[in-house]
Amino acid sequence: MSNSQLALRSVNVTRYVTPLREGGSMPAIAEADDGFLYVLKFRGAGQGLKALIAEIIGGEIARKLGFKVPEIVFATLDEAFGRTEPDEEIQDLLRASEGLNLALHYLSGAITFDAVVTTVDARTASQIVWLDCLLMNMDRTARNTNMLIWHKELWLIDHGASLYFHHSWQNWEEQALRPFVLIKDHVMLSRAEELEAVDREFRTLLSPELIRSIVALIPEEWLKDDAFETTQAHRKAYEQFLITRTAHSEIFVKEAQNARKVLI
Repeated sequence: MSNSQLALRSVNVTRYVTPLREGGSMPAIAEADDGFLYVLKFRGAGQGLKALIAEIIGGEIARKLGFKVPEIVFATLDEAFGRTEPDEEIQDLLRASEGLNLALHYLSGAITFDAVVTTVDARTASQIVWLDCLLMNMDRTARNTNMLIWHKELWLIDHGASLYFHHSWQNWEEQALRPFVLIKDHVMLSRAEELEAVDREFRTLLSPELIRSIVALIPEEWLKDDAFETTQAHRKAYEQFLITRTAHSEIFVKEAQNARKVLI
């Protein structure tokens, strides 16, 4: 499949299985009409559609850079789900999320990554740090790694807290050129010894064409924002932010290297 033909599958949610209450946005395990279980992320949750957009962009960029990421699908939630749920909090969430949501394939039996138990090589650590600097992902700390071990392989999950500037879009052009200072808390930073080599590799892989094809996955109905006159302008802003940030990746790479020197 070429970059211009990227697409996400669509499923219909058929059964709400159980909430995952450890997540701030209270995602849930749900079954879809294809027979698979998914981690369902709701448009009606606290961060709303912004978190779903960040999930698409972050997850699909990670996949294209070679990381293992659970399949991301669009998941339609019928209005009937909110009527039968006995828990009022969940019922409100379901009713606020009728329509198009996002879901990730559920990795049954996966265990949370623990840096004390599992050693990651310097190359992989550097790749993950580079990715999270690009995405401004604040959610890959020792307290909350958002990584899983499944079938003895490392999987990246939950990029919904990335691109946090888009909750206001204030000075977003300047944000694209800023270092990511929160990288100092990254769980992989101490092992990220090969950032310069990874930077050369990933800048080549993450072309403007690829970025545009990933941003094109965002549904039109999710791009209605008072900060932009049109949905086209909103989509273009995501494209330009990522293209600019990738082109000037030496800014966030230097910040990561400096933070690593302090750490070790």
